[in-house]
Amino acid sequence: MNALIVGADRLGNIPDVLQQFGIRIAAHVSGRDSSHQRRSAPLPAGIGMVILFTDFLGHNVMQRFREAASREGVSVVCCRRSVCALQQALGKRVDKDDCNNCGACPAPVLAPPRRKRH
Repeated sequence: MNALIVGADRLGNIPDVLQQFGIRIAAHVSGRDSSHQRRSAPLPAGIGMVILFTDFLGHNVMQRFREAASREGVSVVCCRRSVCALQQALGKRVDKDDCNNCGACPAPVLAPPRRKRH
């Protein structure tokens, strides 16, 4: 599945996490451009998911991309820009059993490690 990433200047380890879930980054938009706040442009072709990093986005930018995704019937995942937050958000959206059985990925998807509560 191809994803549009919105938010953050640098992605760090995010592409590795997305690859575990069978997601490829088709485009990345930092969201800093003021035109992203005002216009409601269509999403790039072939996008199956929009990932919004909420700690790097203004309210108007997030609203515009959510509206565009809604118009085109694309799923939206909102989370902070951290590996753990992304794994948790994608874990709620992607059924790991179906993903492990499809055979498209070279390695099976592993569940994110659980934290111990004290």
